[in-house]
Amino acid sequence: MHAWPASEVPALPGSGRDLRIHDTATGGRVTLTPGPVARIYVCGITPYDATHLGHAATYNAFDLVQRVWLDTKRQVHYVQNVTDIDDPLLERAVATGQDWTEIAERETALFREDMTALRMLPPRHYIGAVESIPSIVPMIEKLRDAGAAYELDGDVYFSVAADPHFGEVAGLDAATMRALSAERGGDPERPGKKNALDPMLWVAARDGEPHWDGRSLGPGRPGWHIECVAIALDHLGMGFDVQGGGSDLAFPHHEMGASHAQALTGEHPFAATYVHAGMVGLDGEKMSKSKGNLVFVSTLRRDGTDPAAVRLALLAHHYRADWEYTDAVLDAAVARLGRWRAAVSRPDGPSAEAVVEEMREALADDLDAPAALAAVDRWAERQHAGGGTDEGAPGLVSRAVDALLGVAL
Repeated sequence: MHAWPASEVPALPGSGRDLRIHDTATGGRVTLTPGPVARIYVCGITPYDATHLGHAATYNAFDLVQRVWLDTKRQVHYVQNVTDIDDPLLERAVATGQDWTEIAERETALFREDMTALRMLPPRHYIGAVESIPSIVPMIEKLRDAGAAYELDGDVYFSVAADPHFGEVAGLDAATMRALSAERGGDPERPGKKNALDPMLWVAARDGEPHWDGRSLGPGRPGWHIECVAIALDHLGMGFDVQGGGSDLAFPHHEMGASHAQALTGEHPFAATYVHAGMVGLDGEKMSKSKGNLVFVSTLRRDGTDPAAVRLALLAHHYRADWEYTDAVLDAAVARLGRWRAAVSRPDGPSAEAVVEEMREALADDLDAPAALAAVDRWAERQHAGGGTDEGAPGLVSRAVDALLGVAL
């Protein structure tokens, strides 16, 4: 599977700061100090519908992580998956009478278009669950042979008891985990499981559903969590720098994935840091496909909204915050984009070196994008007031906004 094209990231004078970011697993901030190549895995979409603003907010957050790293002169090895086989996709195919592969291909293509328009940096490896099955099957067999997985009526489950570190990612109590498991794709009430929280590794072939050769597992398809584990281990290895996604993935997805990998390898941790973005709401509820309360990026683009304004709307909220989308949020972003473009279109302006450093410091401080926007706002206000004659300033501000925030002026 191929990703989307990369937009050029301008080089800025000097060097950025090491990123201090909130780690879900420890509950506090940590300073990320990767080697020359920073490694990040961000969980991708299940392509049964178009990219909505909740998706865009999550990918924007981890795009900022990459931009901060690039500004420190590091390379970035970014991996993202596509869950192109899963229950929601199959359910959508049945409901609409379409072939599940056609839905997956169409929505993945639209996702790429949205990411390109929003100038999100593409992953080095963009991998689908289906193409990962040859890696997934032997991993499940290894878990089973080690006693970390078991069969139940043809399906194969992971035993959470096999990982002594289970529970350390999200830090939740048993009752909360059980409730979230039922809400987010698990089956805690299924009889015969060793532990109600044990997640599915391999789904035995069902009538009318696609299936693949599982070798000794029998025909079937992979469970949700193991796909990301296989892709991350194949392309990043254990102990990569950041595992990212929306806050709704902390449990069960990231918790289970960590335990799968740790039981497989005998190493800990799966990821050095777990970073989660907040949820975007509409009409008082989290924006989600299941509820249908969605604002699609593609719809905004089709209606003539500049993607740079969409991105500024996302950047106006701290990545960890839950926030509500309204038309006023987008209107404010459109107005801000207009002010900034007018400011950098002048031949000279107030000195910009301090603005670049303010932006760098804000983003290094747990990706405080609103503070970075405010720094540019202050420079634009001085510019509109006629406050300087530095001929290089508008160009430097434009490049910094592009390099650090992903917004082309």
